Amino acid sequence: MHLTILGCYAATPRTFTNPTSQVLEINNKLFLIDCGEGTQVQLRKNKVKFSAINQIFISHLHGDHFYGLIGLISTFNLLNRVNPLTVYGPEGVKEVIKLQLRLSNSWPQYELNFVELTSNESEMIFEDDKVIVKTIPLKHRVYTNGFLFQEKPKERRLNIDIVQEYEIDKCYYQNIKNGRDIVLDDGRVIPNAELSFDPPAPKSYAFCSDTMYEESVIPIIKGVDVLYHEATFLNSEEHLAEKTMHSTAKQAALIAKQAEVKKLILGHYSTRYESIDLFKKQAKEIFENVLLADDGVVFEF
Repeated sequence: MHLTILGCYAATPRTFTNPTSQVLEINNKLFLIDCGEGTQVQLRKNKVKFSAINQIFISHLHGDHFYGLIGLISTFNLLNRVNPLTVYGPEGVKEVIKLQLRLSNSWPQYELNFVELTSNESEMIFEDDKVIVKTIPLKHRVYTNGFLFQEKPKERRLNIDIVQEYEIDKCYYQNIKNGRDIVLDDGRVIPNAELSFDPPAPKSYAFCSDTMYEESVIPIIKGVDVLYHEATFLNSEEHLAEKTMHSTAKQAALIAKQAEVKKLILGHYSTRYESIDLFKKQAKEIFENVLLADDGVVFEF
């Protein structure tokens, strides 16, 4: 599982920082999460292949999370994209993008689909043979979702030495990988646990975009491998966090601790601060395993 941070700062872009956008690669699938201004430039800087992006997840319709979307959709068309593209986001995202495409007479030649979200309950919005994506309802000034990405369990791995020792025909290998026991010609039953190894544990990633401190997310993200949680403010500005419906670093850490996640990544920092190191320091007072997002940083889990 790889996470590339394209941008992780709040509100306005600067010459050296970008608003929210990131690319998650999980089980060899690539997902773009949020699309603030400058996303396509950051994709190029980080050598992310445009044609590998077939799903885009938009948390909410504040500009620093989706104003780069129309530009990316248009660039895909200029690059003669063929693959269909699906955008998952709040109700209204289809209307705003189609309006811009219509007024600029820039209809894409590829298939462009929208899945608009309205539910205030967690729901599965994407599934293929490798990955499931669910929403994480958040509490912000507008309708907002985070996203939970979960690998599906992989096949068991053959213990080839034992399999060959029992002279089991190759036609039964897939059954072993699927977890089945094997009955030999002499009637002996060989348990699957002897013939195969457990697959790697499925990985999971939770993206909690703009939100105030909200304990209702805890059951949804319980035990995830990695949690990205916004931390717009330090403790000294907790009153601003409450007013703007954002979180502090300590509040993000408290969510991580209660959800028993393995790692916490902080991001969405207010640009009022000269250094982001204080975010980590404050969060670690509550939760030990804290990492800091920053533009261009790549995490590998």
